[in-house]
Amino acid sequence: MAKARKKVVENDNSEFFEALRLMEEERGIPQKFIAEKISDAIVVAARKDYGGSDIVSCVIDPENKIFTVTARKEIVDEVEDTFTQISKEDAAAIDPNSLEVGFVEIKLDPKKFGRVVAQNSKNNFRQGVREAERGQTLAEFQSRNRELVTAVVQKIDPKTGNAILTIGHSEATLPRLEQVPDEIINEGDHIKVYVVDVKETDRGARIMLSRTHPGIVKRLFEAEVPEIFDGTVEIKSISRQAGSRTKIAVWSSDEQIDAIGTCIGPKGARVNKIVEELAGEKIDIVKYSEDPTEFITEALSPAKVVSVEILSEEPKVCKVSVPEAQLSLAIGNKGQNVRLAAKLTGWKIDIHPESGFFGE
Repeated sequence: MAKARKKVVENDNSEFFEALRLMEEERGIPQKFIAEKISDAIVVAARKDYGGSDIVSCVIDPENKIFTVTARKEIVDEVEDTFTQISKEDAAAIDPNSLEVGFVEIKLDPKKFGRVVAQNSKNNFRQGVREAERGQTLAEFQSRNRELVTAVVQKIDPKTGNAILTIGHSEATLPRLEQVPDEIINEGDHIKVYVVDVKETDRGARIMLSRTHPGIVKRLFEAEVPEIFDGTVEIKSISRQAGSRTKIAVWSSDEQIDAIGTCIGPKGARVNKIVEELAGEKIDIVKYSEDPTEFITEALSPAKVVSVEILSEEPKVCKVSVPEAQLSLAIGNKGQNVRLAAKLTGWKIDIHPESGFFGE
C-alpha cells in the first residue's frame, strides 16, 4: 500500500510540473515565478492550521521536480503551544535524530492545501500572473526597442480605428494616428511595426508602436541591404511623409561603393521590396554630402537646381534657384518635396525661379 501511495503522489507531482511547463510555453510566464506564487499561497494557507504561526515552509523546484511542504516544531519537555511545539516522544516517532537538533520537520501533504489555496489565494495568484505577464511584456519589448517587429492584427476597434496586435506572447496597440494614411489593415494580417519607445508605468509596460515613424524605413533598408547592415553604406538621415513619400540620404566612406545604386539594387529589386512593404510609398534615395550646397541640391531631387546661396549658418537658412520650368517640381505637391528636403538636410530652404520672380 505504501508503494502505491508513493506512486500516486509522484504522478500528481508530475502532472503539476507539466502544468507549470505548459503555462510557461503558452503564456511565456517562467515556471520559477509561478512556483514562487503557489509556494507563497500554500504557506499563507497553512498558517491557519498552526494558529497563524510562521513555521511552515514550501519548496517547489521545477528544475528538479521537488515539491515539499513542511512544518518545523520546537522539541520541548512540556508542550505549552501545540501549534509550534512538540514533545520529545512525538518528535522521536517522526525523526529519532531530531532530538539532537532541538526541532523536527513535519512533512505535510501539499494536496491538503490545494482547495484552500484555490479559494483564498486565487486573486493574489492571478495578480502575480498578471505582474509576470507585464514583466515579460516589458522585457520582451525593451529588447526590441527601436527595432522592427512582425505583428499579427487581432482586431480593429471600430470606434477609434486602433489596431490590437499580437507580438510573440504579448499584445500591444497600434494607434490610428500611427497607421499609414489610407492603408487598410485587416484582422489576421501580418504587418511590420516599429517599436518607438517602451516605458514602465504603474499600469504596466507602455509600448509605443508606429507604421509612420522614419525608423521603420531605416530598419527595412538594413534588412534588405547587407551593405547598410554591415556599415559599408551609412544612412545619414531620413525624412518621411508616411504613405506618400520618403527621402533617405546615404553615404559610403569607400569611394568605390555606389551608395545609391547599392540601396536600389539590381533592376531596383532592393528598393522595390521596401516600397511594396510600405504599400507603394515613393522613396527618393539621395547622396549625402558634408557640403551643404551639394547636399541641398541632392535633397531637392528630382528637381534640377541652378544654385544654392547660404543666407545664414545659425539658423540654417538658404536660398535655392531652380529653372522656372522646374519650380513646381522642386516645391512639390502642397510643398511636399521642399518640406522633406528641408527636414532631410536640416536647412530652411527658400526656393526661387532662376529668373528671380514668380510667374502668375
